[in-house]
Amino acid sequence: MNIFMMMQAAGQAVAEGAELAEGEEKVTIDLIELVMQGGWIMIPLFLLSFIAIYIFIERYLAIKRASREDKSFMNRIKDYIHEGKIESALALCESNDNPVSRMIAKGITRIGRPLNDVNTAIENVGNLEVSRLEKGLPVLATVAGGAPMIGFTGTVIGMIKSFWEMSNAGSNIEVDMLAGGIYTALVTTVTGLIVGIIAYFAYNWLVARVEKVVFKMEARTMEFMDLLNEPVR
Repeated sequence: MNIFMMMQAAGQAVAEGAELAEGEEKVTIDLIELVMQGGWIMIPLFLLSFIAIYIFIERYLAIKRASREDKSFMNRIKDYIHEGKIESALALCESNDNPVSRMIAKGITRIGRPLNDVNTAIENVGNLEVSRLEKGLPVLATVAGGAPMIGFTGTVIGMIKSFWEMSNAGSNIEVDMLAGGIYTALVTTVTGLIVGIIAYFAYNWLVARVEKVVFKMEARTMEFMDLLNEPVR
């Protein structure tokens, strides 16, 4: 008898477990459906995410190209200048497509003029190169700050929608009436924060890479100016 009761209890437990599993499958929410609950606010957030991804990839490749440098570049420049081969030095600069070579090339074209003029010409080219490296970074910073704000705007819209439904329902308030506005509020907030955080970290990482390139440009400029000062010594 006890065995029969135990088997019956086990069968009921299995049945209840199956019912719970079916209930859980019904409650599962599709990610795309959840995102759609955010409403039209999700459109600018997705646009901002695409812009951030594009800028990051494009700037990463550009900065990577700019950071490439032939280790023997400055030594060969020194040899050419000591030997008076100015044209060969310029040809070497043209064969190296990076900010350092363009700065040195400008300095070589100013050889024979006062050192202050040479240094000024190099600095002007350097400023232009830095501006090119930082192209798009202000937009990425704007995405980092603007995406969470747009997400919070969606939060406010969602809460307004929920309160509007509550006011129209009177005393017959149901949870389903508030679900739409709450979905909008939460989904847009999370999406805005995710886009903003990713853009923020991407911006700071690219800025750090640009600073490394700028440091290398300053170091090579000092080497070139020391080279021009050697005959004076």
